Amino acid sequence: MCGPLRNLFLLVTVLGALAIAWLAFKPAPLRQPLPEAPALAIDKEPVVFAAHTFDPEAPPPADMPPLAQHEIAACDSNFLSSAIVRGDTRKTDATHATLTVTHVKVTLQLKINLWLPDRAPQNLIDHEDGHRRISENTYQTADKLAERIAAGYIGKRIEITGTDLDAESRNTLHQLASEIAGEYNKELNPNPPQLLYDSITDHARNGVVARDAVDHVLKNASVEAADPTAVAGK
Repeated sequence: MCGPLRNLFLLVTVLGALAIAWLAFKPAPLRQPLPEAPALAIDKEPVVFAAHTFDPEAPPPADMPPLAQHEIAACDSNFLSSAIVRGDTRKTDATHATLTVTHVKVTLQLKINLWLPDRAPQNLIDHEDGHRRISENTYQTADKLAERIAAGYIGKRIEITGTDLDAESRNTLHQLASEIAGEYNKELNPNPPQLLYDSITDHARNGVVARDAVDHVLKNASVEAADPTAVAGK
């Protein structure tokens, strides 16, 4: 009986070896190509908000912005933008090339810090929160603005010259990225609605309800956006 058992064991061993060999030589599935990055991408990050209190009789916190003479509180809204620009460089000779912009990605941020004195009255809290609402309203359509600006750069061609064309291409792309962010900051222009709000409320000193003032500012801003001649005629 020992012979058949040994033969059976050898057969199982051979079949097992064949299975291992088949697994070892099984062709790996073809890798799917990575999706190409879109030519134009706008990344609008969520609003980052934080509220702080401070003692008006003590030195201000190091990260608190300085208050103007008439201010006892502040809503510090920082609209941030950065751009990454990519392109193809076609050399015509050793010192000349044409750079074509192929991709633009813009990242937008809004960081709001509310600074209130200890035991601030409710009308002051409401007033500074009104500044926050106006900033967030401005940020709502910031991605559309950035998209319009960045789209104008896709396909743009620039003639570059120099002994190191690769370095010149990189410098040009960095300059274009700064230009896009600069145009965005200029056209966003968040200050006018904030100044209008302060003129209506006299910096929370004249008793005007903050919510009513904010609604008035936002309504006027939407009308001016719909009718560009209203702004031009001022």
